[in-house]
Amino acid sequence: MFELIPFDHRNRSVVSFDPFRTLDDIERSFFANTPAVTSFRTDVSDDGDSYKLEAELPGFKKEDISIDIDNECLTISAERSFDKKDDKNNYVKRERYYGSYSRSFDVSNIDIDKIEASYTDGILTLILPKKAAEIPASRRLEIK
Repeated sequence: MFELIPFDHRNRSVVSFDPFRTLDDIERSFFANTPAVTSFRTDVSDDGDSYKLEAELPGFKKEDISIDIDNECLTISAERSFDKKDDKNNYVKRERYYGSYSRSFDVSNIDIDKIEASYTDGILTLILPKKAAEIPASRRLEIK
C-alpha cells in the first residue's frame, strides 16, 4: 500500500524533478521551427609560437564563413540557408533549416597581421601566431 503514495520520496535518485530542464524543454518546443543562433565546437592547441584553432563547421561552403577582427576580438560566423527549390517536395518532417553560428575569441596576445585560415572537410583551421614578447629596454639612471 505504501508504494501507491504519490509523493513518496524513497527513490529520489531514480526520479528527480528539474524545473530548469522543464523550462528548457518548453523553450525548445516553442522555438522549434525558428532559426537559432548557436555556437559551434572548437579545439585550441598551443603549438609554442602560435595557437591552432580548429572549428567544426560541417556542411558549410567556404563562402558562407566569415572571420572578422575588431578591437582584439576575433569573431567566426557562418550562415546557412535552406534551398527554396526543395519546397515543392512532400516533406513529412524537415529539421534542416536556416541557421547562423557565431563565436568570438580574445586575440589580444596574437599577431593579427599573420593569422592564417584554411577550411577543409568541414573543419576551419586558424593559425594564430603569438606576439613576440616585448623586452623592456635597459638603461642606467643617473643619481643626482
